[in-house]
Amino acid sequence: MSAMTVDVHASNGKSFLTNSAGRSLYLWVPDNSTMSTCSGACATAWPPLIAKGTPTGGAGVTASDLGTITRSDGSKQVTYAGHPLYYFAGDKAAGQTNGEGSDGFGAPWYLVAPSGQQITSLSAASAPSPAPSSNGGSNAGGGWS
Repeated sequence: MSAMTVDVHASNGKSFLTNSAGRSLYLWVPDNSTMSTCSGACATAWPPLIAKGTPTGGAGVTASDLGTITRSDGSKQVTYAGHPLYYFAGDKAAGQTNGEGSDGFGAPWYLVAPSGQQITSLSAASAPSPAPSSNGGSNAGGGWS
């Protein structure tokens, strides 16, 4: 399959990582550079960005900061600057940032800046939701690539 491309999107003066289709990408504070701690119901609400080849960086992305880790199910999750990357199931369209600042599953979720740092506030973000009410997991597995 084709490689996953990570891009940078700007909203209200802030730049953050997205996939090539403009879907916002998040980090979860409890994760580390070698392991994702989000699985089960967490991974349904926050689907991991799964590599379908070698991840590549678009404009504004530092290619050397891209990598992958192996999840417990054997899939390869894309990382940036040591942070495993996720979508938020509550973001239904490109550019939405509904997960920004959420503390769903007991810890904060943040958008990722091109520097690899977490963005702790984004004025364009909607009120954060800890988890979607029910979407049946239709977006699980990173189906927004």
